[in-house]
Amino acid sequence: MRLQRFRIALLPAGLVALAACQPQQPPAPTVPSTELLAVETPPPAYPEELACDNVGGQGVLLMTVGAAGRPGTVEVFRSSGITVLDKAAQEGVRDWRFKPATRGGVAQASRLQVPVNFHPPQVRPQSCFVLDEQRRRSGG
Repeated sequence: MRLQRFRIALLPAGLVALAACQPQQPPAPTVPSTELLAVETPPPAYPEELACDNVGGQGVLLMTVGAAGRPGTVEVFRSSGITVLDKAAQEGVRDWRFKPATRGGVAQASRLQVPVNFHPPQVRPQSCFVLDEQRRRSGG
């Protein structure tokens, strides 16, 4: 009888030792975070009248890019000093496309500051001569 009790006492300890030898599941791989990436950012349209008048400027926009990679809110952070340029900049960046930032493999909204520069063209566009003629005729 004594021998039998001894075997029963060893059975649970043996199971514990056997379980410890089982290969453990590897930890789930961590997905690295990614930063916001500009994909399509064409320059905003330059207001023709300002280009013809050799007017330029730089403004800074504060924008939110949603988890789908499209601009959400677009605010003037620092004005160019010319309302028409600020509005052109805001309208132009609304069509931009981004690859959104991710955290743990999940797309995240991001906020960023975007400087927008408007430099007058070095060669005056032909359309300016038409605009000049219209102004001359209207007395402006």
